[in-house]
Amino acid sequence: MAVKIRLQRHGKKNFAFFHIVVADSRSPRDGRYIEEIGTYNPNTNPATIVLKADRALAWLNVGAQPTLVVRRILSYEGVLLRKHLQGGVAKGALTQEQADQKFEAWKAQKDAKINAKIEGISKAAAEAVKNAEAAEAKVNQERAEAIAKKKAEAEEAARAAAEAAAAEKAAQEAAAEAEDAAAETPAEA
Repeated sequence: MAVKIRLQRHGKKNFAFFHIVVADSRSPRDGRYIEEIGTYNPNTNPATIVLKADRALAWLNVGAQPTLVVRRILSYEGVLLRKHLQGGVAKGALTQEQADQKFEAWKAQKDAKINAKIEGISKAAAEAVKNAEAAEAKVNQERAEAIAKKKAEAEEAARAAAEAAAAEKAAQEAAAEAEDAAAETPAEA
């Protein structure tokens, strides 16, 4: 019986997440499995991986073959490095303490890299929000200036219309007075 460590798809269309399972290679993708050893969610940034590393290492030691994606996940989580170091301990190339020390150094470096990526993503998101707010403030200011300009032009036009109306009224009054004056002078003579 060939045993594989592979992904089992769950979730909905265009939003899948996976269970990492140990299964007989002849069973269907989402069918029977021997043991579930973790989950993988590629929808987050960085991808969320929850893995029982000791169980994955135990299955690798008894001959289970990981698929390509699961091999990458195991490598990312350090399971393959631990298997490699255990092989060195078994051959006598290094002691268990040295192997543990090398693994802990690698894990610390990996965690620092992941934290830096998370911080970079959060800073980029904060910067994007800040830039969007600045752009929105600029658009709002331009819009307010345009409204103020339009209002000033309307007030200027109203003032000009009022002056023109006043001038026309004054001209009509002057014309009426001139008519009255012209009508009164010939009558007196």
